[in-house]
Amino acid sequence: MARNVTGPEIEQLIKLISKLPGLGPRSARRAALHLIKKKDQVMVPLASALNEAIEKIVECSVCGNVDTSNPCSICTDERRDRSLICVVESVGDLWALERAEVIKGQYHVLGGTLSPLDGIGPEDLRLGKLIERASETEVTEVLLALNVTVEGQSTAHYITEQLIPLGVKTSRLAHGVPVGGELDYLDEGTLAAAIKARKEL
Repeated sequence: MARNVTGPEIEQLIKLISKLPGLGPRSARRAALHLIKKKDQVMVPLASALNEAIEKIVECSVCGNVDTSNPCSICTDERRDRSLICVVESVGDLWALERAEVIKGQYHVLGGTLSPLDGIGPEDLRLGKLIERASETEVTEVLLALNVTVEGQSTAHYITEQLIPLGVKTSRLAHGVPVGGELDYLDEGTLAAAIKARKEL
């Protein structure tokens, strides 16, 4: 059994950093060491930013985005096209599309995808709110920008079925998004091509 060469506070820091996506124990140790070495320049401002984020960040009650205001800055932006709702799985996907600057409409974050094997059904996602928003008279198109996975495809099919009675045009991402690809890892050019080549379902 390996011995701890640091105090419990540093071990706790490493343990917490290792919980971040893409960081294992070794990467977490390197990150912690960097923070410790750059305590005044990095660690103190980071701690301050985290405290401020804890106090101010909220989930948008309209679309599910995270922001410091509710409704979020996207939902309250009068320049947005109110006739289009772009549906994404996660806030990370929303941010990826915003970086590409290809969506001029509104967003709706589902909070995941349907996955019976994991016990995730329609009631566990923000699907009811989506149907409610799509029922608004100004909405004419719902763009399903879901990851091209089995779960993403089945969720898109389910949403399409739910939207049929509303008479709303339903489209999805087309060329540029590979099967098994996740939006958050795609470059802006690929996302732009996928948006422009979207198809009606």
